[in-house]
This record gives sequence, structure tokens and C-alpha cells, in this order.
Amino acid sequence: MLGVVLTSGGMDSCVTVAIAAQECELAMLHISYGQRTEKRELKAFNDIADFYGCRRRLTTSIAHLAQIGGSSLTDNSIEISQADLESKEIPTSYVPFRNSHLLSIATSWAEVIHAERIYIGAVAEDGSGYPDCRPEFYQAFNKVIELGTRPETRIKIFTPVIDMRKCEIVLKGAELGAPLHLSWSCYKNEDAACGLCDSCALRLRGFKEAGLKDPINYANSI
Repeated sequence: MLGVVLTSGGMDSCVTVAIAAQECELAMLHISYGQRTEKRELKAFNDIADFYGCRRRLTTSIAHLAQIGGSSLTDNSIEISQADLESKEIPTSYVPFRNSHLLSIATSWAEVIHAERIYIGAVAEDGSGYPDCRPEFYQAFNKVIELGTRPETRIKIFTPVIDMRKCEIVLKGAELGAPLHLSWSCYKNEDAACGLCDSCALRLRGFKEAGLKDPINYANSI
């Protein structure tokens, strides 16, 4: 069985790759969208793909999301806010409807290469801030795939870490030997992780609660 794995290069997608590698042949997909750490995330993707010996990989870009703007990840005039892990508001880092674009590309590729699965490392713990990380979004998108592809096409989205807390994702990664040292989560920096953005803070808390040391370097930590 062949599975397309959307791989940003972050911790959640890294563990998702590790899970998918146990269940199917990997076809790894990385999509840049004009984000600040685009080059660093691409490096993480290739490093993780190399680690798993994945020969079938696709890198592409939807840079028009940066032209559309509306997110601190793609618009340098919008400041990346410091982490507030108790907030229930949609953060400035939300890229409007991004995951629908990613899934559409993954579906197109999956249909062409006859993959039966699409894996994405969405986490519902992020769902209060990111509406396109909620389980019901992926349930609805599975219906879109069913209606919008050839009658004989059978593609289903898998979200193996969606119900996990960050500490559980860290522990799952450790259990599976996922190369978390190769992953990159920071929204702001491409050298040492800032340690202050939402993504860094969630990752650091996850490692702390898991009782493990995060293997990447940080400029700061909160």
C-alpha cells in the first residue's frame, strides 16, 4: 500500500512519517507557502526523507498564500506573537484555509500515483486556534475526495496524531525512533529556534511533560 505523507518538517509531521512508515510505502510531500522559515523546513523535510530512505518525494510551492497574506507566517508586517498557551483565540500564525490547499495537492498526487492513503500530522490540541486542524474538517474533506475523484479512486485521509497531546506525540516518536533531532518547528528562526513562538512553546512543553530533552537548539525558552 502506498501513502502520501504531508511532511512540513515539524515534530508532528516527523512522528506521522514514523507511523506511516510502519503501515505503508512512503511517498513524501512537502509544500512551501512563502512562510518565513521556508528554507529550514525544506531542509528538515529532506533530512527526514533521507532518514527513511524515501525515494518517492515531491516538493512544490503555493507561494500565492504569501501574496494573499493574513498570517504572521507569510507577512513580515505582521509580528509573530509570543506564545500564550492558554489562549483560545485564533493566533496570528493561522494561514487562512491552508490545510485545504495542502490536502488538494496531496489528493492530486495520490490519485496519479495510485496511493490509497494521505497522512497529515494535524493535532486537535491546536484546533482551538487553527480551525483546519479539527477532526470534523478531515471527515468533511474525505467526502470531498470521494466526490471529486474518479469513481474507482479510493483515497482516505489519516490523521494518526490528531487526538494526542504534544507529550504523547514526543513519546510516540521516541518509541518509534523518529528522527526528532532532524525536525524543525519554529515559526520565526532558521538557525536556533526562537523558543518564544506558539510552536516552540508547545514543543518545549511536550518534551518537558514527556520527561525528555528536546534535541534541537533554542535561542530562548519560556
